Amino acid sequence: MADMLNTADRLALLSDKLLLTIFEMLARASRHDLCSMSLVNKRYHQLADAALYKSLLFDSPEQHLTFSESLDRRPRRGSMISEVRLEYPGSELSHLILDAPLDRSHYSPDRIDGLSRTLSTMSNLETLNIAVPVKLLHGIGTLFNGPFDLACLKTCSLYYQCANNEYWDLQENIHIFTHPTLETLTIKRARLDERGFDSLERPHSTALQALHLLECDINDDALADIMEFPAALKEFHMFHTADPQPELEESSDEINEFVMALKPCAETLETIAIDHPTLGGRKVLRLRDFVAVKTLRLNFDTQLFGKTSKKPRLHSVGFPPALETLEFLGEIGTDEVVTELFANALQNVEYMARSLKTLILAEGPNGLPPPVVEACKDKTFTLLTRRVDEADSEDEG
Repeated sequence: MADMLNTADRLALLSDKLLLTIFEMLARASRHDLCSMSLVNKRYHQLADAALYKSLLFDSPEQHLTFSESLDRRPRRGSMISEVRLEYPGSELSHLILDAPLDRSHYSPDRIDGLSRTLSTMSNLETLNIAVPVKLLHGIGTLFNGPFDLACLKTCSLYYQCANNEYWDLQENIHIFTHPTLETLTIKRARLDERGFDSLERPHSTALQALHLLECDINDDALADIMEFPAALKEFHMFHTADPQPELEESSDEINEFVMALKPCAETLETIAIDHPTLGGRKVLRLRDFVAVKTLRLNFDTQLFGKTSKKPRLHSVGFPPALETLEFLGEIGTDEVVTELFANALQNVEYMARSLKTLILAEGPNGLPPPVVEACKDKTFTLLTRRVDEADSEDEG
């Protein structure tokens, strides 16, 4: 016991900042030991609380309900939390009632549930990751309707599990795009129709810098509407499988439509990654207006150059003028006319994309098309290749 007190006395000489760092390391090793340490004195108790509640994972609804009750007794803990993850399946909700309002909520009972009330008390929350049953969709969505309780939120991911793996309705959470401090947003398996935002709802500019749409069924007109809000969007990533299930109803089948939807952010986007194998293209993409784009990732050369048509074709493509990295995830060279256009563009890359440093191509069974290989000779950029099956495995991972 004497040794323990002496150790505590020596620790007491340290600053709060250094003690908090030590407690955070201890929390990662053993939360039980940190809880024991918090009983030594009031100072350690306060610092241990800050370490214990900095990052929370709720993998069952019982956990966040119990925590909600503890916040009612000690609301100060809510301001200590910087990261929350809610991850559990729909089967966990069968025996619980989560849509009843909590006492002292400043929202009317029909607008918010207990979970949302709990999240709204976390005034310093920076990261919020949601992967819960769709039953909680409306309640969590009210968090983003304003006024914004989560005034420090910077990173958010939204995924609501639906029956039969259906897409959830993004319209219920659409005001997440109006959040003033949010910088990185990831949305998985959502559907958004052409309604977008009502004219009366349009926000001022937002801080959004990165938008990731994973396996979503998004209307391109609605996307264009959303793209008017970010003041400086830098990264856009859209991913879908080669066989979308359920079938896409809102999405266009033309890659051009999605590129046009990104036009409001043309001056700030630095990375465009559209990994969407079902998207085709009848026209050559026009990307000269995307003056800041340095990285462009697409599936096939036909997405960039357009498929063969009976109309006359230009022998160039509108590469972003500052492009440094161009990558194709799937096999190229399946269209003879497109292969010719690609080779011609590479031969004249000094005029089209003089900053190009890296070209990454996926090889098919017969390797790369000879005209493309020939066009890459004696160029200043580096050509990297990989097998199509390797690219597929990496994307699945």
